[in-house]
Amino acid sequence: MKILGFIVGALLLLGVLIVPQYNKFPVLDEGVSEKWSQVQNQYKRRADLIPNLVSTVQGYASHEKSVFTEVTEARSRVSNITLDASSLSDPAKVKAFLEAQNSLGGALSRLMAVSENYPQLKADQNFITLQNQLEGTENRISVARKDYITAVKEYNVALRTFPGNLVAKFLHPSLSPKANFEASEAEQSVPTVSFEKK
Repeated sequence: MKILGFIVGALLLLGVLIVPQYNKFPVLDEGVSEKWSQVQNQYKRRADLIPNLVSTVQGYASHEKSVFTEVTEARSRVSNITLDASSLSDPAKVKAFLEAQNSLGGALSRLMAVSENYPQLKADQNFITLQNQLEGTENRISVARKDYITAVKEYNVALRTFPGNLVAKFLHPSLSPKANFEASEAEQSVPTVSFEKK
């Protein structure tokens, strides 16, 4: 009888230890998916602002067609690459998505540089509003990325540490580490700042 009580006690103790670990992985996985949805939401907001921004700038700088074409093409590439939460374990897909987003960000930077040459444009209320919205969106993208990075860290750490690694291996064998954001080489390079008058 004591042996049976010992076995039941051991099974209950094992259950108390395993159940929270078992339930933790779906919660963390859904957390990563939710944070990724927020990143995509902010990228979409940026893409939605671009046609209005381009139209406003075009009214003042119609001869800057190459910049407008570059922005439009970059926006098109971004809209053609989708990365859902189930693909976050594939670093190649994450890299392709981020490269398209970085290309769009670079094109937007060139568009804003063009706008610097047009004082009337810089004073136009539509342009000022769009520029402020775009700046706010870039800040939201940064926050959403930070939140995603934190969620991926929590998920990947739980997947790789004891006892979570054993629970995941035997009870959630389909789970794999999620890919994280990596800054491109262009984003890591030091910007050139010059105060010389031209």
